[in-house]
Amino acid sequence: MNSTNINKLNVYAFSSRKELIKYVSKEKKSLIAINAEKILHANEQTRSLINLNIGYADGVGAVWALKKRGFKQTIKIPGCELWLDIIKEFYQSKTFYLVGAKEEVITATIEKLHKTYAGINILGYRNGYIKTENEQAELIQTIASLKPDIIFVAMGSPKQELLMQEMQQLHPAIYQGLGGSFDVYVGNVERAPAWWVKNNLEWAYRLIKQPSRIKRQIHLVRFAWLLITKQI
Repeated sequence: MNSTNINKLNVYAFSSRKELIKYVSKEKKSLIAINAEKILHANEQTRSLINLNIGYADGVGAVWALKKRGFKQTIKIPGCELWLDIIKEFYQSKTFYLVGAKEEVITATIEKLHKTYAGINILGYRNGYIKTENEQAELIQTIASLKPDIIFVAMGSPKQELLMQEMQQLHPAIYQGLGGSFDVYVGNVERAPAWWVKNNLEWAYRLIKQPSRIKRQIHLVRFAWLLITKQI
């Protein structure tokens, strides 16, 4: 599988979602979304987590970087859509466990998944508010005991990646970090309309809706400049 080094991060260049799903089904690693912000702010800890697993282009900045390095067929694969592609592919043959969000959100997510994917085998779930080391240890032991094939963790970075890595040590499986995807799935958070997503302008739509995001979006401009000037 094609991958390249971007600011000491190993990022995979997938040309389709099916290609990614086929690859991860064989590798049993964690899927980690990569965008411009993660590349710019990479440190020793995040590099280690990403390079041990499968970093894929979730943001337009990562796609730009991969195409600039010769991977012209690279596409952006939004994590908030990818996990549902994975479910659609495997819900009749694999087992699942979900972690993340508030209790009412994760409960609504489970209910909607059961309605949408008849027969889906969800072995368990819990909210993302893990307050103590004991609670975390209990969750990891639960995963190791139940042995689900696919685990989704929606807690934000790098917390979700750190947790997935601990889980991997006791139970190798397919993991994916989802950030706020459960909230999007049940309608608590509005996503950009299809045109904005299709044209890689989701970041601009978010900025219009939330002007306070300007500090984060400046990173994308800085990233583009570093790419153009070959500093990254």
